[in-house]
Amino acid sequence: MSTEIKNDKNGQQQLTKKDNIRHVIWFFIFSNSAGLIQALSFTFCNEILKLSYVPCYLTALTLSVVWNFTLNREITFKSATNIPKAMLKIAAFYCVFAPLSTWWGDALTSAGWNEYLVLALTMCINLTTEFLYYRFVVFRNSINTNKRAQKQREKEAAKEQEAAEQ
Repeated sequence: MSTEIKNDKNGQQQLTKKDNIRHVIWFFIFSNSAGLIQALSFTFCNEILKLSYVPCYLTALTLSVVWNFTLNREITFKSATNIPKAMLKIAAFYCVFAPLSTWWGDALTSAGWNEYLVLALTMCINLTTEFLYYRFVVFRNSINTNKRAQKQREKEAAKEQEAAEQ
């Protein structure tokens, strides 16, 4: 394996099935840590501060998004993309997702649904849609371009070289 990134005829990076599975697993792990942050901050706002659903949800969502973006950019997708540009793309996603999820969350809790059930279902929807958005919009042309990815490629090339010499 070369230390160069392989691209298809359209200039898009070619990722292996193993790469894509690794992205899903790491994204799931980091999203769960972001989910923990979201759940804890939601609980704090709900139980301690006694805020209504909307401010609890929006505060918790914001904290989890910042955490999730940071980890997934650096570790899951190993992207050296322009951070402000990538953050603007995430902000665009949340300009759609946040109002919709706030609306349905408020509507469901007002209809008597348990706020923690609504939060859990919303987090599941967010996990799926956000992964697809990160993978195919935010980082699609910059996956495996940061220093961490370069070191990984060099390590793999060295292993292949060593195996070839034996």
